[in-house]
Amino acid sequence: MTVHTTSNAPADLTNIPKKHKAAVYDKPGTLSIKMVEVDTPEPGQGEVLVRLTHSGVCHSDYSVMMNAWKALPAPTPAGQVGGHEGVGFVAKLGPGLENSPVQVGDRVGIKWLSAVCNSCVPCLSGRDSSCTAGKISGYYTPGTFQQYATAPASYVTPIPAELDSAAAAPQLCAGVTVYAAMQKADVKAGQFVVIMGAGGGLGHLACALASKGFGARVIGIDHGSKRAIAEDNGVEFFIDFTETKDVTAEIMKITGGLGAHSVLVVTASNAAYAQSLTFLRFGGIVVCIGVPEGDLAPVGTASPALLIFKELRLVGSAVGGRLQAIETLDFAARGVLKTHYKTAKLEDIAQVFQDMEDGKIQGRVVVEID
Repeated sequence: MTVHTTSNAPADLTNIPKKHKAAVYDKPGTLSIKMVEVDTPEPGQGEVLVRLTHSGVCHSDYSVMMNAWKALPAPTPAGQVGGHEGVGFVAKLGPGLENSPVQVGDRVGIKWLSAVCNSCVPCLSGRDSSCTAGKISGYYTPGTFQQYATAPASYVTPIPAELDSAAAAPQLCAGVTVYAAMQKADVKAGQFVVIMGAGGGLGHLACALASKGFGARVIGIDHGSKRAIAEDNGVEFFIDFTETKDVTAEIMKITGGLGAHSVLVVTASNAAYAQSLTFLRFGGIVVCIGVPEGDLAPVGTASPALLIFKELRLVGSAVGGRLQAIETLDFAARGVLKTHYKTAKLEDIAQVFQDMEDGKIQGRVVVEID
C-alpha cells in the first residue's frame, strides 16, 4: 500500500490534546446533535490515531441517528459520534507499527467499516465490506464527526496527493459504494444503465462512473430539479418521474423496446425497487443499494415467473472493500469521478441534516473540522 502525504497537515499534528470536540447524537430517534468534548483515545495494537479535517455527510448517518433502519440489530446509543467518510492525517502510531507503511503525517481515510475481522467468509472471499464482525463507523464505534478517531493501520485508505481532502471524503462511502455496485452489475461499454436517484449523493457519482469510467449509456431518473447535476455527470437520457406518466414505457422507447441491461437503485424507496425490474431486458440485473427506512418490505414486482422467464437477477451490494476504495480514489484523482459538494462547519451539522430531511441537498455536503 502506497501512502501519499500532502503539505496541508495541521501545523500542530503531534501536539495531541487530552480532549477534543465531537458532534454526538444526544437523542437518537430525533434530529438532535450536540457539540461536546470527549477524551482523545490512545491507538491500540496495530491502530493509528487520525486527526480528522473533513467528513462527508451521508444519508446513512441520518438513518442511523434517527433509528430509521429496522434491519439494524439495536438502536443507536445516546452519545454516539456519527460519521463514516473521514479524511485526516495520522497523528500517532499504536504499538506494533514500527515498520508499517503508514506513518505519522500520512493522509488517510476512514470508511463505513472502520475495521474488519479478516477471518470470516466474506473477508476471506475478498468481500470485506460485508464482514460479519466489522465495526461500523458512527454506530457503536466512534465515527468521523470529531477531531480525532482511531482505526487499524491496515484498514485506513491512502488518499492520493492529487485529490483535495473535501473532494475525497464522499468517495470513501458514496464513491466506493457505486463502484462496487457497478462491478456487480457487470456493466460494459455501450450498455444501457438506469440510475434511479441520479441527482443524489450516490446517484451523481454513479452516473459519472457509469458513463465516463465504464463507457455505458446512462438513463437517469430523478426529480426534475436534479436534471442539471445528473446531466453534468454524464446522463444521456433524463427522466423526470414527476412528469413522465409511464417511466417503463419511456425506458423501452429509449432502448429500442428491449429494456436496460442493468438498473442501480441508489434511492431509498420501496416504490423505486418495485418499478426497477420492469425496466430490464432479458438477462438484466437490478442492484440494490439504497436501504429503505421503516418496516422491511419485499421488492413488489419480484415474482418468480418474471425472474424465471426473463432470467433476471436481483442482487444486493454493500459498500466496497479496501481495494475497491483505493481504485475509486484513483478514479477521482484522475478526474473521472468529481463529487458535487458544498462545505459546512462541523458545528452546523444539525442544519445539514435538516436540509437533508427537507430534500434541499443536491450532491453531498462535507463538514470541515477545525
